[in-house]
Amino acid sequence: MSNDLNLCQFIGRLGKDPETSATPSGTTVTKVSIAVGEQWKDKAGQKKESTTWVSVVAFGKLAEIMGQYLKKGSKVYLSGKMSTRKWQDKSGQDRYTTEIIAGDMQMLEGRSDSQAKAEPKPAETSAFDNFDSEDIPF
Repeated sequence: MSNDLNLCQFIGRLGKDPETSATPSGTTVTKVSIAVGEQWKDKAGQKKESTTWVSVVAFGKLAEIMGQYLKKGSKVYLSGKMSTRKWQDKSGQDRYTTEIIAGDMQMLEGRSDSQAKAEPKPAETSAFDNFDSEDIPF
């Protein structure tokens, strides 16, 4: 029995819209790249920032959901396993790509969050708004 663990978790924002396609067998595949930021202070007390871009790929139903609901700038939580695959470029050179195979995704901003910034809230209504003045007995 192995005591190894391959689990990665990220919270970040999509750098561009998801790319959705299908494998030859018909399985949906969605690829996204998320920006994961980090902030710290150096020895001099100066604020420093760094951004790491994480490549994520999802398959099946999760891929369909990600392709349908995510867009550039979406804030998401993604977890999955790290995988490195080998491939050959046009000149025959071996290349390696490390990516996260998504197993779970949660949108951290709903549609209402992005719409709330652009659309004013409707006026609040009262329980008395539906009454006609003739219905009031006094």
